Amino acid sequence: MPLVDVKRTYLEMRSLDALSGSQEDPAGESLVELRPCSLEDARRLYRAVGERYHWRDRLVQADDELRAYLARDDVRVFVARSDGREDGYFELLRQENGEVEVAYFGLMEHAHGRGIGRWLLVRAVQVAFAWGSTRVWLHTCTLDSPAALPNYLARGFVAFREEWYQAQLDEWTR
Repeated sequence: MPLVDVKRTYLEMRSLDALSGSQEDPAGESLVELRPCSLEDARRLYRAVGERYHWRDRLVQADDELRAYLARDDVRVFVARSDGREDGYFELLRQENGEVEVAYFGLMEHAHGRGIGRWLLVRAVQVAFAWGSTRVWLHTCTLDSPAALPNYLARGFVAFREEWYQAQLDEWTR
């Protein structure tokens, strides 16, 4: 399996005033919170978004551990839907210090190029700050969609740290 160099970029937004982008829902798009988010939904969404980007952590995480995590009050999962199908999702994790991490964020392949990613990121930031966040942060890497980092920066996120690591691109974990 190939070993590749990967750059991870950490980004933050310290105020809702820094957010830029349309606040209007795209035609037919809705945002639904999965409360509680089931183990099956979490893994299905994770796989649908992350398979092409080599995401695998959630797929090898023990069921009981993931189920307990999803049941926590400081974890929220939202799904974007239109025309009866899911277009993308985000997961927020509120930390003890008042910050909220966008732990997972992404679109299903059929939703790329339709402006949904911009809208969904705006909604993720709005929800995080409405939840009482003092800072919203996330990270992305060069294995993610090439549109990810430009979207984060265009919405008002600022990079605060970068790191390099090597990743082995195994076959998709099933």
